[in-house]
Amino acid sequence: MNAIRVLIADDHTLFRQGLSSLLQQQKGLQVVGEAVDGWEALAKARELQPHLVLMDVAMPRCNGLEATRLIKRDLPDVNIIMLTVSEKDEDLFAAIKAGAKGYLLKNAEFEELVRAIEAVAGGAAVVSPSMAVKLLNEFAAVTAKGSLRIRAEGTALTERETEVLQLLAKGATNKEIANTLVIAENTVKTHLRNILDKLHLHNRIQAAAYAIREGLAPEGPPTA
Repeated sequence: MNAIRVLIADDHTLFRQGLSSLLQQQKGLQVVGEAVDGWEALAKARELQPHLVLMDVAMPRCNGLEATRLIKRDLPDVNIIMLTVSEKDEDLFAAIKAGAKGYLLKNAEFEELVRAIEAVAGGAAVVSPSMAVKLLNEFAAVTAKGSLRIRAEGTALTERETEVLQLLAKGATNKEIANTLVIAENTVKTHLRNILDKLHLHNRIQAAAYAIREGLAPEGPPTA
């Protein structure tokens, strides 16, 4: 199995280099580069083509949120996990809108970070528990405003799309969904794109939160 190629973007040298050293010791992970700000993260992502970027939020010149948006625009297949000290709701929601598939706080255990990298690389989405609560509360507020209902706007999901959404909300990866439904992994990806398009959502985290809110899956944070 090929190693997961990781790019680290953080303006704090000791943290960045220390994290790089720890990750290099993990089997199945390869740190291919480091960046000190958002512009360098974008340039390094274009050059090195990593599978995943660990992105700080607060960085000089170009912050991590803007860098995430630019990377996802140019390199949509690159996964991004925000790794930050910020517990601000607005940073979490901005990261999701920009296309991040993970949001972890820097006080997380190293083993938790490794699991998150592996999960996101496998097609899952991961959010720190405390931030997941904020995410679900936000979607609950959206529901209270009556802004989303699947069938209210004539965008009913198919039976298969609903099954995919239910499994997604339980934290299943694309491979696990494919195995459960006995379909190809590429077919799962197609269903996910259709689900996001129909519901006007941006990523798996939003889709999982939506499914929980609509009663399609047991309540709980969208994790791997």
